[in-house]
Amino acid sequence: MTSVLWLRRDLRLHDLPALGEAHAAAGSGPSDGVLPLFVVDPALLAGAGTVRTAGLHEALAALSDAYDGALVLRVGRPVDVLPSVVREVGAGSVHVSADCAPYGRRRDAAVRTALAGLGVPLVETGSPYAVTPGRVLGGSGGPYQVFTPFSRAWRDHGWRRPAPVPTHLRWHRGVAGESVPAALGLGSAAPAPTGWPIGEDVAIAHWRGFLDDGLAGYRDLRNLPALDATSRLSAALKYGTVHPRTLLADVASHPEGRGPGATTFVTELAWREFYADVLWHRPASAWADLRPELGALVYDDPATDPRAAAAFDAWRAGRTGFPLVDAGMRQLLAEGWMHNRVRMVTASFLAKDLHVWWVHGARHFLAHLLDGDMASNSHGWQWTAGTGTDAAPYFRVFNPVLQGERFDPDGAYVRRWVPELAHLAGARAHQPWKVADGYSRGYPHPVVEHAAERDEALARYRAARTP
Repeated sequence: MTSVLWLRRDLRLHDLPALGEAHAAAGSGPSDGVLPLFVVDPALLAGAGTVRTAGLHEALAALSDAYDGALVLRVGRPVDVLPSVVREVGAGSVHVSADCAPYGRRRDAAVRTALAGLGVPLVETGSPYAVTPGRVLGGSGGPYQVFTPFSRAWRDHGWRRPAPVPTHLRWHRGVAGESVPAALGLGSAAPAPTGWPIGEDVAIAHWRGFLDDGLAGYRDLRNLPALDATSRLSAALKYGTVHPRTLLADVASHPEGRGPGATTFVTELAWREFYADVLWHRPASAWADLRPELGALVYDDPATDPRAAAAFDAWRAGRTGFPLVDAGMRQLLAEGWMHNRVRMVTASFLAKDLHVWWVHGARHFLAHLLDGDMASNSHGWQWTAGTGTDAAPYFRVFNPVLQGERFDPDGAYVRRWVPELAHLAGARAHQPWKVADGYSRGYPHPVVEHAAERDEALARYRAARTP
């Protein structure tokens, strides 16, 4: 008997419980084994963007090598492709890691129904998270609304050890499929490398280097965007080429595993799991305010207000006249990534200096981010905008100049991404309006006055919160 391993956000060989279940369900005859299948879903690929498509290419190409060429790629709606493949190979079961995002849950429900008509079960084992969303509940049996108590309960809940690769693993071969570039609509040519550790072997090697050289200083250095001081594994976690359970086990067994850097790193993983849990319980919060208290907040709409549209375009292009904001937005367009500290600053600027609803920014980020993750992206935006999980965030307005001077004190990050300011030494790069030749190379003047827009934002928030 053949079993199908339907891969989605778990593009790896190691620490993949669904692979173990698929292997256990497969027969031992000469034509039996596990058929690893990836379905390129046009509904998801259409919104991936160039950089994320390139990242997916890297993950799939590495997975094909790890699976010794047995990986099969098909293109189409999973609800059509899975039953077709099951009939083609006579599979007795289909195995997956649970998908916790709203679209994935709807898709899997439709596939489960279609397979049930063939008498074939869709078996879920594990998920992209150390603790599957929905399992960490408060004392009343409901979900946590705030991060800190969730993180304590998440740690108390714990997680399984990494799953071993099955011994004597047998692949089902001889099934036709597309090449990786062709399946992704790239023709026969592979895209340019992203420069990020995405494929499983590359990501694990990078992770081991970070464990030894970066973990100890992570707490103190992770907020400095000019430094390469983060793990750079967000894209690998997005594609599932590395599982967070593997990272947690490695941290726990490392000599620095009880230090402040390790504690901070685990907390960052907990944030990822928290946002996934919030989205699990409140799937509508992907593109709508989580908290209703600010439903009356007045926004400037780029779709109807020419002034708001011009400001929104300046934000997207990295030409707001605020150096740290512009550096981050240009890094996003160039690399498909942005440092997390800068993500918060750019999000705050759009929501609270330009008064644009967070959904507009979240969609822009998701279209460009290599590590674009629905739960983390939407709820990170909501945390900053004041509509999300933070207890009282409406009064938090990031000052982009002070944030730059604090976290990019010598201006290196700004000068790297805003060449019009490369001639300004040190912290002067953060305030070109104070330098005689600050605008000599074509850098734009600020689109707004921050202090005035901060006051305006707070006034709008207070008005919206007033009964």
